[in-house]
Amino acid sequence: MLREAVKKGSGPVVAADGLALPFASGAFDVVTVAFGLRNMASWPGALGEMHRVLRPGGHVLILDFSVPPPPLRGIYRFYLHRILPQIAGWLTGERGAYEYLGDSIERFPAGKAMCSLLETAGFAEPSAQRLSGGIVSLYTARA
Repeated sequence: MLREAVKKGSGPVVAADGLALPFASGAFDVVTVAFGLRNMASWPGALGEMHRVLRPGGHVLILDFSVPPPPLRGIYRFYLHRILPQIAGWLTGERGAYEYLGDSIERFPAGKAMCSLLETAGFAEPSAQRLSGGIVSLYTARA
């Protein structure tokens, strides 16, 4: 993905551990992560690093999967745990990766729980916005 970004002219890219970012404190105005925080070994650790590299008043934006509220919840969970792993496993031969996906989405903190994690990491004014009926959520906060 990084090679493709460079091909498209994105400028310099860096591959790094999200729990130990190789940047100075206060180096950025904005930090974004899409569908990645859920896969970090430590959500508080990753949020702490994001806060560290943001300048005071900088913004964090986190986009990730979530479990929608009823009435979509039951249908979505059935799809996520029964249909998606079967179809994706058949297409890719990697059913386990898609079983992991459903489990990781179920475990990932959502709504108020994510806002609380953001506050614990030092962020102010955390907010959660459900998108796509709640299948995806956008979290924002200020350093």
